[in-house]
Amino acid sequence: MINICLIGLGAIGQSLLQRVGHPGKLHISHVVVRSDKVASSQAQLDALGVHCTAASQVPASAALLVECAGHTALLQHVAPALERGVECAVLSIGALSDSTLAERLSLAAQQGKTQVHLLSGAIGGIDALASAKLAGLSSVTYTGRKPPGAWGLTSAQLALKPVELTATGNPISVILDGSARQAAVQFPKNANVAATVALAGLGLDDTRVRLLADPAVSENIHEIEATGTFGTMRIEMRGKPLADNPKTSALTVLSALRFLHNRAEAMTL
Repeated sequence: MINICLIGLGAIGQSLLQRVGHPGKLHISHVVVRSDKVASSQAQLDALGVHCTAASQVPASAALLVECAGHTALLQHVAPALERGVECAVLSIGALSDSTLAERLSLAAQQGKTQVHLLSGAIGGIDALASAKLAGLSSVTYTGRKPPGAWGLTSAQLALKPVELTATGNPISVILDGSARQAAVQFPKNANVAATVALAGLGLDDTRVRLLADPAVSENIHEIEATGTFGTMRIEMRGKPLADNPKTSALTVLSALRFLHNRAEAMTL
């Protein structure tokens, strides 16, 4: 039995609690939330019908920690857990655009003689990109295309952005055309996918990121284009959101779920 601790009880945490499965092999024993949210979170857990304890700190019994709470949780909970030797999995990859934080987590894992796993979240093809990196990559471009309202910009701010025409002649606004590091700094709430692609490939400064506001789409579209010694790769994903949280990709939850299921299986892929 692996005792698992979740950091966060938002839409991702709740979905994992309800889907984790593998009774007798995996057990989410604790969910860590803010100290002022412990009582209300415990009531929420009881209402969900899961046998789990809300806490404000990672318990000593935790053997595996899964972060799904946001960037601040990495310093507050993940780094100390790594130092104590607790294996950790992280979904808030965008926070690692801060090289100081990335180094902090790496050193903490070394000190605790354990590992921190960066989960692929809402994007696919990360295994292929990371494999291609071993032979040498020459270019990687990530393009994120969303409806205008999904970027959190006012109409006035959007009007100041340059406009391009698609192949069908539809106008789209270019929210950003720069590096993955710039994307993470300017759009931290949308940084996880861009940062994941960058860390798997050419890094935050050499990965080109294009963020587009397209009135013709109603979903979030992710595209990766890469070239290198291995050949060329182009991936397009149109991810569906969680039913109870349209701002969160369903694949993000499934990415964490797959990681947990792999801990319970004798053979993994």
